[in-house]
Amino acid sequence: MSFAARTVNVPPRTRADVPFAVTVTADTPPGEHRGTVRASAAGREARVDLRLRVSGPRLAALTVEDVHVDTTTGALRYTLVNRGTTVLAPHLAVRAEGVLGTVLDRPGRPLPLTLRPGQRATRTEAWPDPPALDSVTVRLTATAEGAAPATARAEASFASGPALAGAAGLLLLAAGGGYAVRRRVRSRTQRAPAGVRT
Repeated sequence: MSFAARTVNVPPRTRADVPFAVTVTADTPPGEHRGTVRASAAGREARVDLRLRVSGPRLAALTVEDVHVDTTTGALRYTLVNRGTTVLAPHLAVRAEGVLGTVLDRPGRPLPLTLRPGQRATRTEAWPDPPALDSVTVRLTATAEGAAPATARAEASFASGPALAGAAGLLLLAAGGGYAVRRRVRSRTQRAPAGVRT
């Protein structure tokens, strides 16, 4: 935006008209754009909201990018990008599959944000009770009115200290039981020839 004048003297009980021009660049996406004109004097400010509609095809397109799983806290970090020409109000669904089945299934719900064309937003999704010992595939699916569903995924391996200690204990117990069985079998095999007469 450019104004005919940046400073205007307005005598009492009069008005001043200030022309301005709005330049739409070639890379401006179609759709509705908003702005504000502010005028201030003597410690007071007046605001006028502007709405500009740029013609062109309306396209709703949403992507999910940069998905990351924090294996310490279970937090899911991701970025939503509006790659279309309309304002989007996205919904998000989260699903995680582990070795033994589904460990997280959160149906789609609206997110507290709107994305203007070209805008991106990085968010964090809490996972309060992630698995202690598992290898999971996390899928995030974002939807918005008029846009095709966008899905992204990330792989993560959870291995907490207590879970590892418990797994190691079970392995040792299993190994010890197998050793005892082999020792009994070997003892019987060694005693058997003693009763055989040649």
